[in-house]
Amino acid sequence: GEKMKNKALIGTLIALVILVAGSMIYDQTKRDSSKNDVVKIGILQYVTHDALDEIEKGIEDGLAEAGYDSDNAEITMLNAEGDQSKIQTMSKQLVNAKNDVLIGIATPAAQGLASATSDIPVVMGAISDPVGAKLVKNLEEPEGNVTGVSNQVPIEQSVELIQKITPNAKTIGVLYASSEDNSVSQVAEFKKDAEVAGINVIEYAVPSTNEITTTMSVMTGKVDAIFVPQDNTIASAFTTVVNAANAAKIPIYSCVDTMVEQGSIASVAQSQYDLGVETAKIAVKLLAGKKVSEVPVNIVNTGTPTLNLKAAQELGITIPDSVLSEATVAVEADDN
Repeated sequence: GEKMKNKALIGTLIALVILVAGSMIYDQTKRDSSKNDVVKIGILQYVTHDALDEIEKGIEDGLAEAGYDSDNAEITMLNAEGDQSKIQTMSKQLVNAKNDVLIGIATPAAQGLASATSDIPVVMGAISDPVGAKLVKNLEEPEGNVTGVSNQVPIEQSVELIQKITPNAKTIGVLYASSEDNSVSQVAEFKKDAEVAGINVIEYAVPSTNEITTTMSVMTGKVDAIFVPQDNTIASAFTTVVNAANAAKIPIYSCVDTMVEQGSIASVAQSQYDLGVETAKIAVKLLAGKKVSEVPVNIVNTGTPTLNLKAAQELGITIPDSVLSEATVAVEADDN
Protein backbone atom coordinates (compact mmCIF):
# COMPACT_ATOMS: atom_id res chain seq x y z
CA GLY A 1 0.00 0.00 0.00
CA GLU A 2 2.36 2.72 1.28
CA LYS A 3 5.10 1.96 -1.29
CA MET A 4 2.70 2.08 -4.22
CA LYS A 5 1.45 5.48 -3.14
CA ASN A 6 5.01 6.83 -3.02
CA LYS A 7 5.78 5.36 -6.44
CA ALA A 8 2.72 6.99 -7.91
CA LEU A 9 3.72 10.27 -6.30
CA ILE A 10 7.25 10.04 -7.68
CA GLY A 11 5.83 9.21 -11.08
CA THR A 12 3.64 12.28 -10.94
CA LEU A 13 6.60 14.42 -9.85
CA ILE A 14 8.78 13.17 -12.71
CA ALA A 15 5.97 13.87 -15.15
CA LEU A 16 5.67 17.37 -13.67
CA VAL A 17 9.42 18.02 -13.96
CA ILE A 18 9.40 16.96 -17.61
CA LEU A 19 6.37 19.13 -18.22
CA VAL A 20 7.97 22.20 -16.58
CA ALA A 21 11.32 21.70 -18.31
CA GLY A 22 9.56 21.14 -21.61
CA SER A 23 7.50 24.26 -21.32
CA MET A 24 10.63 26.22 -20.33
CA ILE A 25 12.34 25.09 -23.51
CA TYR A 26 9.17 25.82 -25.46
CA ASP A 27 8.93 29.27 -23.84
CA GLN A 28 12.54 29.98 -24.70
CA THR A 29 12.09 29.10 -28.39
CA LYS A 30 8.81 30.97 -28.49
CA ARG A 31 10.55 33.98 -26.98
CA ASP A 32 13.44 33.79 -29.42
CA SER A 33 11.19 33.60 -32.46
CA SER A 34 9.08 36.51 -31.23
CA LYS A 35 12.13 38.48 -30.13
CA ASN A 36 11.71 40.68 -33.20
CA ASP A 37 8.27 41.69 -31.98
CA VAL A 38 9.15 42.51 -28.37
CA VAL A 39 11.26 45.61 -28.00
CA LYS A 40 13.14 46.21 -24.75
CA ILE A 41 13.39 49.76 -23.45
CA GLY A 42 15.20 50.69 -20.25
CA ILE A 43 14.50 54.00 -18.50
CA LEU A 44 16.65 55.35 -15.66
CA GLN A 45 15.32 58.35 -13.72
CA TYR A 46 17.77 60.21 -11.50
CA VAL A 47 15.46 61.18 -8.64
CA THR A 48 11.77 61.67 -7.84
CA HIS A 49 10.37 65.17 -8.23
CA ASP A 50 7.52 66.67 -10.24
CA ALA A 51 9.56 67.88 -13.22
CA LEU A 52 11.30 64.55 -13.83
CA ASP A 53 8.09 62.63 -13.17
CA GLU A 54 6.42 64.73 -15.89
CA ILE A 55 9.26 63.94 -18.33
CA GLU A 56 8.85 60.23 -17.54
CA LYS A 57 5.10 60.44 -18.14
CA GLY A 58 5.71 62.20 -21.46
CA ILE A 59 8.18 59.48 -22.47
CA GLU A 60 5.73 56.65 -21.69
CA ASP A 61 2.88 58.42 -23.50
CA GLY A 62 5.11 59.22 -26.47
CA LEU A 63 6.22 55.59 -26.73
CA ALA A 64 2.63 54.35 -26.45
CA GLU A 65 1.57 56.82 -29.13
CA ALA A 66 4.16 55.26 -31.45
CA GLY A 67 2.82 51.79 -30.63
CA TYR A 68 5.29 50.80 -27.91
CA ASP A 69 3.32 49.82 -24.83
CA SER A 70 3.09 46.85 -22.46
CA ASP A 71 1.73 44.60 -25.25
CA ASN A 72 4.73 44.66 -27.54
CA ALA A 73 7.46 46.37 -25.53
CA GLU A 74 9.14 45.42 -22.31
CA ILE A 75 9.68 48.77 -20.59
CA THR A 76 11.81 48.73 -17.44
CA MET A 77 11.70 51.88 -15.35
CA LEU A 78 14.28 52.34 -12.56
CA ASN A 79 14.78 55.31 -10.22
CA ALA A 80 18.12 55.94 -8.49
CA GLU A 81 16.56 58.38 -5.97
CA GLY A 82 19.55 60.70 -6.23
CA ASP A 83 22.03 58.02 -5.14
CA GLN A 84 25.24 58.04 -7.21
CA SER A 85 26.12 54.39 -6.48
CA LYS A 86 22.60 53.30 -7.43
CA ILE A 87 23.01 55.10 -10.75
CA GLN A 88 26.01 52.90 -11.49
CA THR A 89 24.40 49.59 -10.45
CA MET A 90 21.10 50.38 -12.17
CA SER A 91 22.86 51.44 -15.38
CA LYS A 92 24.76 48.14 -15.44
CA GLN A 93 21.53 46.27 -14.70
CA LEU A 94 19.77 47.89 -17.70
CA VAL A 95 22.76 47.23 -19.96
CA ASN A 96 23.03 43.58 -18.87
CA ALA A 97 19.31 43.10 -19.55
CA LYS A 98 20.18 43.78 -23.21
CA ASN A 99 17.72 46.62 -23.74
CA ASP A 100 17.44 47.84 -27.33
CA VAL A 101 17.50 51.45 -26.25
CA LEU A 102 18.19 53.22 -22.94
CA ILE A 103 16.72 56.53 -21.77
CA GLY A 104 18.29 58.66 -19.03
CA ILE A 105 16.10 61.24 -17.29
CA ALA A 106 18.34 64.08 -15.96
CA THR A 107 22.07 64.53 -16.52
CA PRO A 108 23.44 62.11 -13.86
CA ALA A 109 21.20 59.29 -15.16
CA ALA A 110 22.28 59.84 -18.78
CA GLN A 111 25.93 59.98 -17.66
CA GLY A 112 25.54 56.69 -15.77
CA LEU A 113 24.03 54.93 -18.78
CA ALA A 114 26.60 56.38 -21.17
CA SER A 115 29.49 55.14 -19.05
CA ALA A 116 27.91 51.68 -18.72
CA THR A 117 27.70 50.99 -22.47
CA SER A 118 29.26 52.19 -25.68
CA ASP A 119 27.03 50.24 -28.04
CA ILE A 120 23.41 50.37 -26.82
CA PRO A 121 21.93 53.74 -27.89
CA VAL A 122 21.39 56.11 -24.95
CA VAL A 123 18.70 58.79 -25.26
CA MET A 124 19.00 61.90 -23.10
CA GLY A 125 15.72 62.93 -21.51
CA ALA A 126 15.96 66.72 -21.32
CA ILE A 127 19.62 67.45 -20.53
CA SER A 128 20.45 71.16 -20.38
CA ASP A 129 24.16 71.00 -21.26
CA PRO A 130 25.09 67.75 -23.07
CA VAL A 131 28.46 69.07 -24.20
CA GLY A 132 29.45 70.33 -20.74
CA ALA A 133 28.26 67.02 -19.27
CA LYS A 134 30.56 65.25 -21.79
CA LEU A 135 27.65 63.26 -23.23
CA VAL A 136 27.86 64.51 -26.83
CA LYS A 137 30.51 66.55 -28.64
CA ASN A 138 28.68 67.12 -31.92
CA LEU A 139 24.99 67.93 -31.43
CA GLU A 140 24.27 67.82 -35.19
CA GLU A 141 25.86 64.40 -35.78
CA PRO A 142 26.41 62.63 -32.46
CA GLU A 143 29.67 60.70 -32.69
CA GLY A 144 29.09 58.09 -29.97
CA ASN A 145 26.01 56.20 -28.79
CA VAL A 146 24.26 59.17 -27.15
CA THR A 147 21.65 61.56 -28.57
CA GLY A 148 18.31 62.90 -27.32
CA VAL A 149 16.75 66.13 -26.16
CA SER A 150 18.65 69.11 -24.84
CA ASN A 151 16.52 71.75 -23.24
CA GLN A 152 18.67 74.83 -22.96
CA VAL A 153 17.15 76.84 -20.18
CA PRO A 154 16.18 80.31 -21.51
CA ILE A 155 18.36 82.22 -19.03
CA GLU A 156 18.46 85.54 -20.87
CA GLN A 157 14.65 85.53 -21.13
CA SER A 158 14.53 84.73 -17.39
CA VAL A 159 16.62 87.79 -16.51
CA GLU A 160 14.33 89.97 -18.65
CA LEU A 161 11.26 88.55 -16.89
CA ILE A 162 12.77 89.27 -13.45
CA GLN A 163 13.44 92.87 -14.50
CA LYS A 164 9.87 93.34 -15.72
CA ILE A 165 8.19 91.85 -12.64
CA THR A 166 10.52 93.11 -9.91
CA PRO A 167 12.48 96.06 -11.38
CA ASN A 168 13.68 97.02 -7.90
CA ALA A 169 15.33 93.68 -7.17
CA LYS A 170 18.97 94.72 -7.17
CA THR A 171 20.47 91.66 -5.48
CA ILE A 172 19.50 88.14 -6.47
CA GLY A 173 20.53 84.99 -4.67
CA VAL A 174 21.02 81.92 -6.81
CA LEU A 175 20.37 78.61 -5.04
CA TYR A 176 21.77 75.46 -6.65
CA ALA A 177 23.58 72.19 -6.00
CA SER A 178 27.34 72.32 -6.45
CA SER A 179 27.37 68.67 -7.57
CA GLU A 180 25.19 69.17 -10.66
CA ASP A 181 27.14 70.07 -13.82
CA ASN A 182 24.02 71.34 -15.54
CA SER A 183 23.32 73.80 -12.70
CA VAL A 184 26.87 75.14 -12.62
CA SER A 185 26.68 76.08 -16.31
CA GLN A 186 23.22 77.71 -15.92
CA VAL A 187 24.41 79.74 -12.93
CA ALA A 188 27.45 81.03 -14.83
CA GLU A 189 25.18 82.17 -17.67
CA PHE A 190 22.65 83.72 -15.29
CA LYS A 191 25.39 85.64 -13.50
CA LYS A 192 26.73 86.98 -16.79
CA ASP A 193 23.30 88.09 -18.11
CA ALA A 194 22.17 89.53 -14.75
CA GLU A 195 25.33 91.57 -14.29
CA VAL A 196 24.94 93.03 -17.79
CA ALA A 197 21.45 94.08 -16.64
CA GLY A 198 22.94 95.76 -13.56
CA ILE A 199 21.82 93.11 -11.08
CA ASN A 200 24.13 91.92 -8.33
CA VAL A 201 24.22 88.11 -8.03
CA ILE A 202 25.21 86.13 -4.94
CA GLU A 203 25.72 82.39 -5.41
CA TYR A 204 24.58 79.92 -2.76
CA ALA A 205 25.75 76.42 -3.64
CA VAL A 206 24.62 73.53 -1.44
CA PRO A 207 26.28 70.09 -1.34
CA SER A 208 22.92 68.34 -0.72
CA THR A 209 19.32 68.96 0.36
CA ASN A 210 20.39 68.86 4.04
CA GLU A 211 21.93 72.33 3.86
CA ILE A 212 18.97 74.08 2.22
CA THR A 213 17.30 75.27 5.42
CA THR A 214 20.40 76.91 6.90
CA THR A 215 21.40 78.38 3.52
CA MET A 216 17.91 79.88 3.08
CA SER A 217 18.04 81.52 6.50
CA VAL A 218 21.32 83.21 5.57
CA MET A 219 20.21 84.11 2.04
CA THR A 220 16.83 85.66 2.83
CA GLY A 221 18.53 88.37 4.88
CA LYS A 222 20.74 89.42 1.97
CA VAL A 223 18.74 89.26 -1.27
CA ASP A 224 15.70 90.88 -2.92
CA ALA A 225 14.77 87.81 -4.98
CA ILE A 226 15.88 84.22 -5.48
CA PHE A 227 16.64 82.43 -8.73
CA VAL A 228 16.68 78.61 -8.96
CA PRO A 229 18.10 77.00 -12.11
CA GLN A 230 16.85 73.68 -13.42
CA ASP A 231 18.37 71.71 -10.55
CA ASN A 232 17.31 68.25 -9.34
CA THR A 233 18.60 68.61 -5.78
CA ILE A 234 16.74 71.87 -5.17
CA ALA A 235 13.65 70.58 -6.99
CA SER A 236 13.42 67.55 -4.72
CA ALA A 237 13.26 69.82 -1.64
CA PHE A 238 11.51 72.78 -3.23
CA THR A 239 8.75 73.09 -0.62
CA THR A 240 11.45 73.90 1.97
CA VAL A 241 12.74 76.70 -0.27
CA VAL A 242 9.23 78.07 -0.88
CA ASN A 243 8.31 78.07 2.80
CA ALA A 244 11.46 79.95 3.80
CA ALA A 245 11.12 82.49 0.99
CA ASN A 246 7.43 83.08 1.76
CA ALA A 247 8.19 83.66 5.44
CA ALA A 248 10.76 86.28 4.39
CA LYS A 249 8.41 87.75 1.72
CA ILE A 250 10.94 87.17 -1.07
CA PRO A 251 9.91 86.09 -4.60
CA ILE A 252 11.45 82.99 -6.19
CA TYR A 253 12.06 82.77 -9.94
CA SER A 254 12.51 79.30 -11.42
CA CYS A 255 13.04 77.53 -14.75
CA VAL A 256 10.43 74.79 -14.91
CA ASP A 257 6.65 74.79 -15.05
CA THR A 258 6.25 72.40 -12.11
CA MET A 259 8.08 74.80 -9.75
CA VAL A 260 5.64 77.62 -10.56
CA GLU A 261 2.81 75.33 -9.53
CA GLN A 262 4.68 74.65 -6.28
CA GLY A 263 5.10 78.30 -5.34
CA SER A 264 7.70 80.17 -7.36
CA ILE A 265 6.32 83.48 -8.69
CA ALA A 266 7.37 83.03 -12.31
CA SER A 267 9.42 81.05 -14.74
CA VAL A 268 10.31 81.17 -18.41
CA ALA A 269 9.16 77.61 -18.46
CA GLN A 270 9.40 74.65 -20.73
CA SER A 271 6.74 71.98 -20.41
CA GLN A 272 8.54 69.02 -18.87
CA TYR A 273 5.84 66.69 -20.19
CA ASP A 274 6.38 67.91 -23.77
CA LEU A 275 10.13 67.40 -23.37
CA GLY A 276 9.35 63.79 -22.42
CA VAL A 277 7.24 63.33 -25.56
CA GLU A 278 10.11 64.72 -27.68
CA THR A 279 12.51 62.32 -25.94
CA ALA A 280 10.26 59.37 -26.86
CA LYS A 281 10.27 60.49 -30.52
CA ILE A 282 14.05 60.15 -30.60
CA ALA A 283 13.94 56.70 -28.99
CA VAL A 284 11.36 55.67 -31.60
CA LYS A 285 13.68 56.74 -34.47
CA LEU A 286 16.47 54.61 -33.02
CA LEU A 287 14.14 51.63 -32.48
CA ALA A 288 13.13 51.95 -36.13
CA GLY A 289 16.75 51.32 -37.09
CA LYS A 290 18.28 54.77 -37.45
CA LYS A 291 21.91 55.11 -36.32
CA VAL A 292 22.67 57.52 -33.48
CA SER A 293 24.81 59.63 -35.85
CA GLU A 294 21.74 60.14 -38.07
CA VAL A 295 19.62 61.46 -35.20
CA PRO A 296 20.69 64.98 -34.19
CA VAL A 297 20.12 66.23 -30.66
CA ASN A 298 16.80 68.08 -30.51
CA ILE A 299 17.54 71.47 -28.94
CA VAL A 300 14.60 73.17 -27.23
CA ASN A 301 15.72 76.64 -26.19
CA THR A 302 12.65 78.79 -25.81
CA GLY A 303 10.08 78.92 -23.08
CA THR A 304 6.84 80.63 -22.13
CA PRO A 305 6.59 83.04 -19.21
CA THR A 306 4.55 81.09 -16.66
CA LEU A 307 3.07 82.86 -13.65
CA ASN A 308 1.83 82.12 -10.16
CA LEU A 309 -0.62 84.99 -9.54
CA LYS A 310 -1.42 83.74 -6.07
CA ALA A 311 2.26 84.01 -5.05
CA ALA A 312 2.41 87.50 -6.59
CA GLN A 313 -0.72 88.51 -4.70
CA GLU A 314 0.66 87.23 -1.38
CA LEU A 315 3.92 89.13 -1.93
CA GLY A 316 2.06 92.29 -2.97
CA ILE A 317 3.67 92.24 -6.42
CA THR A 318 1.70 93.52 -9.40
CA ILE A 319 2.49 91.71 -12.64
CA PRO A 320 2.68 94.25 -15.49
CA ASP A 321 0.21 93.89 -18.37
CA SER A 322 3.05 93.49 -20.86
CA VAL A 323 3.97 90.25 -19.07
CA LEU A 324 0.38 89.08 -18.52
CA SER A 325 -0.45 89.42 -22.20
CA GLU A 326 2.15 86.85 -23.30
CA ALA A 327 2.19 84.56 -20.27
CA THR A 328 0.56 81.33 -19.19
CA VAL A 329 -1.03 81.38 -15.75
CA ALA A 330 -0.20 78.27 -13.72
CA VAL A 331 -1.85 79.39 -10.49
CA GLU A 332 -4.69 81.93 -10.36
CA ALA A 333 -4.95 84.59 -7.66
CA ASP A 334 -7.49 84.14 -4.87
CA ASP A 335 -10.70 86.11 -5.34
CA ASN A 336 -11.14 88.40 -2.39
